[in-house]
Amino acid sequence: MARIELPGGVMAWSVTSYDVMKELLVDPRVSKDAYRHWPDWIDGKISPGWPLAIWVSVQNMVTAYGTDHARLRKPVAAAFTRRRVAALRPRIEALIGGLLDRLASLPPGQPVDLRAEFADLLPSEVVCELFGIPEGTRADLHAIIKGFFHTSCTPEEAEANGRRLYVTMAELLAAKRQSPGEDLTSALVAARDEDDGTVLSEKELIDTLILLFTAGYETTVNLIGNAVYALLTHPRQLFLVKSGGATWDDAVEESLRHEAPGANAVLRYAVEDIAIGPVTIPKGDPIVISFAAAGRDPHRHGPDADRYDLTRENRGDHMAFGFGTHHCLGRQLALLEGSLALEALFGRFPDLVLADPGRVPAPLESFISNGQRELPVLLHGPVTAASEPASVH
Repeated sequence: MARIELPGGVMAWSVTSYDVMKELLVDPRVSKDAYRHWPDWIDGKISPGWPLAIWVSVQNMVTAYGTDHARLRKPVAAAFTRRRVAALRPRIEALIGGLLDRLASLPPGQPVDLRAEFADLLPSEVVCELFGIPEGTRADLHAIIKGFFHTSCTPEEAEANGRRLYVTMAELLAAKRQSPGEDLTSALVAARDEDDGTVLSEKELIDTLILLFTAGYETTVNLIGNAVYALLTHPRQLFLVKSGGATWDDAVEESLRHEAPGANAVLRYAVEDIAIGPVTIPKGDPIVISFAAAGRDPHRHGPDADRYDLTRENRGDHMAFGFGTHHCLGRQLALLEGSLALEALFGRFPDLVLADPGRVPAPLESFISNGQRELPVLLHGPVTAASEPASVH
């Protein structure tokens, strides 16, 4: 654990130990409710234009504490069922097929930004269909969500982005009330309206939808992009999957461990003084959980924690979906999308290679979202022999 300075001069504790994270994430002395347990937020010392304000100002199950968390999570869990996720599989496969057909129609021999042309489009379409987002709203909503993760934006940009979001979401709810459908948004609107707002207030409903849409989109984009990049830069690992020595599910889990789609979670707060070893986190101090660090912790994953290895026995020991009461309800959907996307992509384009293998893609300008700004590839690289590559990794 270490003291860090966030944008705007906000001081916090960064936690990078896997074991300490697991301890804190189930500790009732740790809250995510800024309105109850962050003195600087309560006292108005944090500006609405703070680049991370949207992450702490929303009131949904992720930022709730205690009984409020259970109250807000229940309707989401009831709507976001395994059955609903399983029913999406044929549609996800169809969307993947359509996107791959589109890639195949591009001029041959030209670099393709796989993030923009595939990794970004698949979860975007899945989430929009899951939530019943109208076609005319999708582009605006995506632009707003991307703004959340741009943690170096100006205060003016942050405030404007927040205002645009709530206007867009209010319009979406009005449309769903007028013409409900068989989508998750309609189900949550019905749950809120049927109980006359005793389970979900209108703001909590909007903030819950913001959470679900954001979590279901950006993290899956990064999961697919990070996994593709890892496999292309570790040819023997890719060969293992293609030859049956590992599965696409293994590739997804190891990619989640090796490069968590969400690098850091902001914020949690100490409800009271918390002593961990020689360090004490004072009451009211903010805490940043580094999910990316958990997957690289040598105390958990050994001295080779930085190595990408699909045969690693504890590849599933990561924090990519959180832990404890706030674990991600969308885990199964993300795993399904990732596995289907990788299998279909490398099946359709077996000679896929990086367009510039000597250049590491520039990362996103965010310490929350962990992915590449772009991922240039050649869909049809040099034909390789059907034998195990000489490279170990």
